[in-house]
Amino acid sequence: MPKIVPCLWMDDRIEEAVNFYVSVFGDARIIKTEGYSDAGPGQKGKVMTVEFEIEGQRFMALNGGPIFKFNEAVSFVVNCKTQAEVDYFWEKLTADGGQESQCAWLKDKYGLSWQIVPEALQRYLADPDRTKANRVMEAMLKMQKIDISALDRAYAG
Repeated sequence: MPKIVPCLWMDDRIEEAVNFYVSVFGDARIIKTEGYSDAGPGQKGKVMTVEFEIEGQRFMALNGGPIFKFNEAVSFVVNCKTQAEVDYFWEKLTADGGQESQCAWLKDKYGLSWQIVPEALQRYLADPDRTKANRVMEAMLKMQKIDISALDRAYAG
């Protein structure tokens, strides 16, 4: 068991949410489902926690109820090599009620914030030529989903 595991406080739909996340990412699995509660005679009840893993990162989802909501103070960054990867994750994570935001940010249908970031963006912004890096930053600030070819054009001048 890893020393630190992010816990996602969810409002009553943890099995649905975890199954969604596992379906979006190729290297993902459910590890353990525990703690049924509110079960009447002959009923299964609600799952209290689900442990799962995405791309080697462990998570726990907690059926905590409506007290706390996700916000942008915490987000998960998905590093992408290609535009096809950016497009895939953007489409999947904004589907069925997700919301696009600015500069590679989105919220999925459960309200969890994600950043879908191409490696090219990180590379261009780190360039010691600040003129090139600033052109890329200006281009990125006008985008929702990142367009790598537009970043390439901005970088080239």
